[in-house]
Amino acid sequence: MSTLFSLTIEHMVLVLIAIAISAIIGVILGIICYWVLYLDKVILWVVDSLQTIPSLALLALLMIFFGLGNTTLIIGLILYSLLPIVRNTYIGLTGVPPHLKDAAKGMGMSKLQRMRKVELPLSFPLIFSGIKIATVTALSIAVIGVLIGSGGLGYPIYRGIQTMNFGAIIKGTLPVVIMAVIFDFLMSKVEYKLVKRAK
Repeated sequence: MSTLFSLTIEHMVLVLIAIAISAIIGVILGIICYWVLYLDKVILWVVDSLQTIPSLALLALLMIFFGLGNTTLIIGLILYSLLPIVRNTYIGLTGVPPHLKDAAKGMGMSKLQRMRKVELPLSFPLIFSGIKIATVTALSIAVIGVLIGSGGLGYPIYRGIQTMNFGAIIKGTLPVVIMAVIFDFLMSKVEYKLVKRAK
């Protein structure tokens, strides 16, 4: 039981590290999409293309450069998590009402100040929604990390498949499902409050 608990904690930590890094990179890329003309199509195409690569194939490619272990899994999860965060950041920023932007300009705010004080706060509910989608998705993708020597709940699932032990498969799968449901529920609650506050 203690081993399963430690694997669950390890699984969650790997995902949260990846999501934290992906959120920072994704928001920055979303802002670049919003600010720099024509780059939006390029950046969105790149992050969209990453999603079309099968997760195992992507991890195998990354393994060539970063070797076996948790680092490769984290990088893979970061790349897979970018699309919903970048897209939602971009959509959120472009959806800020023009009259609010004009009002901020009229108050003498610089471009950076408008982003920090007006545009990002108003876009945050949608950005958070992207982070939620990325988190729930990453929890399931992280399971295949066992194939590249990473830790987490993929190990008991893989061992259960190898030994045809249905109980071991369930023991590994259940915590992943529970975590995904809990994260989705809690983050949806936060998202609802953010949306309500923004209105």
